[in-house]
Amino acid sequence: MTKENKSSLLSEVATYYTEKFKVHGETPHGVDWNSSESQSLRFEQLCKIIGIEKRDFSLNDLGCGYGALLEYLHNKYSISSYLGIDVSKNMILSAESRHVKSRHASSGLVRFLTAAQPDIEADYGVASGIFNVRQGRKDNEWYGYLQDTLDELDRTSRFGFAFNCLTSYSDEDKKRDYLYYADPCKIFDLCKRRYSRQVALLHDYGLYEFTILVRKL
Repeated sequence: MTKENKSSLLSEVATYYTEKFKVHGETPHGVDWNSSESQSLRFEQLCKIIGIEKRDFSLNDLGCGYGALLEYLHNKYSISSYLGIDVSKNMILSAESRHVKSRHASSGLVRFLTAAQPDIEADYGVASGIFNVRQGRKDNEWYGYLQDTLDELDRTSRFGFAFNCLTSYSDEDKKRDYLYYADPCKIFDLCKRRYSRQVALLHDYGLYEFTILVRKL
């Protein structure tokens, strides 16, 4: 994917989510999810990438939206630093406002960035929902964007990264043309061959999606 094409694609994504956010605000609907329950279930799967020590780790949250994952992390883990990244400036402004009084923000351990990729390396990287809305892009073009983004997650994570995609096993009558439904077996094979021997495919948690965990040893 050329730099110009990727820039155009990301601009389309930012516009889509900015409009959703203007309508629904700081809610799961504002980041194009159905409910807070499904959002929490999704976070639970992604956080399985975190090591068993579950203490004092750093994390990059790519496509952070208004920072809902940060609240989940604070309730479940002891996190040393967090960077939220999103292509929508409105999302980042909301996240900064929402978390300015968090117990870490004043010390600089929580930071938000309007960008398409992290500017630092972290112990873990996660990406939730960023591969769903392709709008008018073709499958091969969107797959190229997905792979470029996974390369960035791999480059900026020390111990592993996790992400989710809508599944190609979704019921046909529920599929929408503007959404991207990934083949979980193809994505698993990509991660296994390209990033690590330690890869897990989670496709058993009741949503029309799957989560991939890529662990580095």
